[in-house]
Order: sequence, then structure tokens, then C-alpha cells
Amino acid sequence: MSVELKQLISDTQSAFRADPDAAKATFKSSSRLTEGFRSEVSIRQHRLAADEPPALGGADSGPNPVELILAALGTCQEITYRAYATALGIPLDSVSVELAGDIDLRGFFAVDESVRSGYQNIRGTVNIESSASEAELQKLRAVVDAHCPVLDILTNKVPVSLSLSINPKKAA
Repeated sequence: MSVELKQLISDTQSAFRADPDAAKATFKSSSRLTEGFRSEVSIRQHRLAADEPPALGGADSGPNPVELILAALGTCQEITYRAYATALGIPLDSVSVELAGDIDLRGFFAVDESVRSGYQNIRGTVNIESSASEAELQKLRAVVDAHCPVLDILTNKVPVSLSLSINPKKAA
């Protein structure tokens, strides 16, 4: 797999250098609140549920949205480590990520308007098994942290625009 992945990465980089517009992509998701706090999410052909734990009024039928942010960051780090280790020829036997995010729920529940609704901080550990030198792995870490899309999304302001579409309920 490593030889094929390295070739795929190289070919993709070459194609994007030759045609920068080909590198532009749009990812989409859709979701619908079904009952209580449970949402059904569709992403391409994949389906998943998001819900709140019972302590926050949910039925715990899936991870909650802020937990999905942690999962997105962890998995994106793992994928980016694999891609760049392969591209740079750095041996990587395994990579896993453990993350924790601290949130003050007074923000979400509008108890204190000075408290933000989201995470106050996220911390974690990237666990690597590799025979590479520490210098190679520190170089890999720097490249990964510079190119991990979800880390970029979380650490840099992203313009977000949400419109509201109101569909009046029809009389029975």
C-alpha cells in the first residue's frame, strides 16, 4: 500500500501544480433533527447519528457535535500523518490520537453571556510507533500541523454564513 499511496500523493501533487483549479473541492453534509436532540446526518453515502448524553437531555444514541469535532481532528491528524510519512519516506508503523476538550456549558445554556459556547481549549497526544529518528518525527509533526485541514479549521477563523429558510406549517 505504501508504494501505491506514495505514487497517488505524488501524482495528485503534480496534477494540482499543473491545474490549481482541479484542487478545489466542496464537501457537504445534511442533517435533520428527528426526536429529542437526536440528529440523523448524511455525508455522501454515509449515515450517522448525533445526540446528547442523558445529562444534557439526549438519549445518547450517538456522539454529540462537540465530540464529533474531536473525532474530526483526531482522524484528520492520523490521515495527515500517514500521508506525509508516506510522501517523505518516514517509516510509520502506527498513529493514534487521544483528545480532550474543555467546555463551560454556561455558554450553551445562556447562563453567562461572557462564557463562549464552544471549547475553551483542546489538548491531546499523537501516539506514533516508528523507527525514524526524533528529528525526522519532529519534521513530520511540523509538516502535519502545517497541512492538517481540521487543525487549520479549528485554529484559524473560517468565514461561515448560515441562512434561515422558513417553511410555514400547513394547516391540516
